[in-house]
Amino acid sequence: MAPILLTIQTASPAGSLALSDGEHLLAEISLDVRKTPTEWLLQSIEDLFSKADLSKSDLDAIGVVRGPGSFTGLRVGLATAKGLSLAANCPLLGVSSLQCLAMQLPFSRLPVCVMLDARKQEIYTALFNWEAGYPLIVGVERVVKPEELLSEIAGETLFIGNGALVYRTLIVRQLAERAHFAPAFLNLPRAGAAAALVLHEWGAGRTFSADELLPIYLRPSEAELNFTTKKKQVISC
Repeated sequence: MAPILLTIQTASPAGSLALSDGEHLLAEISLDVRKTPTEWLLQSIEDLFSKADLSKSDLDAIGVVRGPGSFTGLRVGLATAKGLSLAANCPLLGVSSLQCLAMQLPFSRLPVCVMLDARKQEIYTALFNWEAGYPLIVGVERVVKPEELLSEIAGETLFIGNGALVYRTLIVRQLAERAHFAPAFLNLPRAGAAAALVLHEWGAGRTFSADELLPIYLRPSEAELNFTTKKKQVISC
């Protein structure tokens, strides 16, 4: 029997939710609004179940996009997913926001370079090749300056993500005709695409308990950096 899955995507400013029955996407909600996930997430989950005529007791698992991305969004999304998994007594599954974006360019013949704006003139990024029906990572996910990433790219590449929008002029200047871009509407991760990856994780048996599933930040938060700076200042005194 195909699993009933709820997938939560709050890693980006545009949040998204999906309910799926195996490969069948039952319902999806996407919001690109100036609100934090705490202001819309729980009510949107209730709306999603209502429209799909399902209840939380029907769930087999909950998938969550675990990062990298917005620190606040990731914390809220993971906390919500963990609370629902405990209430529904079902496991969790985690997927990457970068792989989720690559999933939105199926069967690309070109390498897919995902770029999410990390602020501070940096990007969260990874390179993917499509193989056996899924985007497989080449190397590792990392946070770098866009100039550093682009200096490593030699061939034609397909760019996707809000970072590709922010740094499009730079990309074109450095790569010229070797740079190709996804349509604008694909540049934010959708829960529907993440749900396909979540289903793949389910099939592989890679489930987590609420204690086991952790976010992927790739770099320390501002609060952690401030704490480290203050600690060094105290020690130096």
